[in-house]
Amino acid sequence: MSKIPTSIRNFDPNGLGYSGQLFGLPFEPENSQLLILPVPWEVTVSYRSGTARGPAAILEASVQVDLFQEDISHAWKLGISMLPLNSKLQAENNNFRLLADKYIRWLQDGAPEDQQEHFAPVPEIINDACRKMNDWVYAQAQQQLEQGKLVGLLGGDHSTPLGLVRALAKKYDGFGILQIDAHADLRPAYEGFDYSHASIAYNFLKLPQVQRLVQVGVRDLCAQEWNLSQSDARCRLFSDSSLKERLYAGTNWEVLCEEILADLPAQVYLSIDIDGLIPQLCPHTGTPVPGGLDYQQLMYLIKRLVRSGRKLIGFDLVEVAPGSDGGEWDANVGARILYRIANLAAVSQGKLAWR
Repeated sequence: MSKIPTSIRNFDPNGLGYSGQLFGLPFEPENSQLLILPVPWEVTVSYRSGTARGPAAILEASVQVDLFQEDISHAWKLGISMLPLNSKLQAENNNFRLLADKYIRWLQDGAPEDQQEHFAPVPEIINDACRKMNDWVYAQAQQQLEQGKLVGLLGGDHSTPLGLVRALAKKYDGFGILQIDAHADLRPAYEGFDYSHASIAYNFLKLPQVQRLVQVGVRDLCAQEWNLSQSDARCRLFSDSSLKERLYAGTNWEVLCEEILADLPAQVYLSIDIDGLIPQLCPHTGTPVPGGLDYQQLMYLIKRLVRSGRKLIGFDLVEVAPGSDGGEWDANVGARILYRIANLAAVSQGKLAWR
């Protein structure tokens, strides 16, 4: 008797998907090869909030994504599912976000001395909460990696994938990170928070297993971040302005992609902050910046990475925020990015094949 569940045998990839299932697919975590870990956390956001609602919004929007991939055979059969949203983590995010927001507003008001005693303990309280979040992500990721699953993380803000990268650092002796982002995220800390969304790349570099950090699309960074990117031999920065200048001068995107990928080792972790794309694709993200990559530029770059023979060992998609007016555009874009990179990661690991 076949061990394939009836729902999978009878699934029509051309028809309606299953409501409440990621991409409408008939898979549960136990029979999926690739798991998405949702992390609804945005405690340290410094401008606009909303990214904590990203995983739920992408899950809802994902059922509208067509499953056919013109260059990948039977992509839907990979088996992709999303782990349940953790209600306790969501509640802790809401509570600590309120505290962090009050602290940030106090800083913006010039840190009045009459409230110094009240706010002085806040950074360590928030740092401790973020440490615990990262430890939870690490434990969840390690559990799935030990079962042979490919793991992708869905944020939340960009502070969320550190635990996953730590878990991968335990599994792999060395790997590179390809970061798509409007920001360098190389601050040692921001607003007193060691695990800020603005410090994720700095925290990546604390791991000796990270052999190379290649950043693409950056167009907003401070002098401290610039100096670090130029002084650390592991860093390579492809700013948006430098890429666009060369495109305007006649260098094509294929040549630029080859240069971007040249510094990456055989194993690569992909970190996509959606604000690395043009703001028209992510108008409600936390810190939008003019400029950026368009959708097909991003997809071409990742496809070239996989075609080069490099292996994607994990990935994240972060900073997707649904519109406060109920608009679904950000989540629709995010869902399509998530499906495509999941399938490309699977091709890189031999779990799917090119047509």
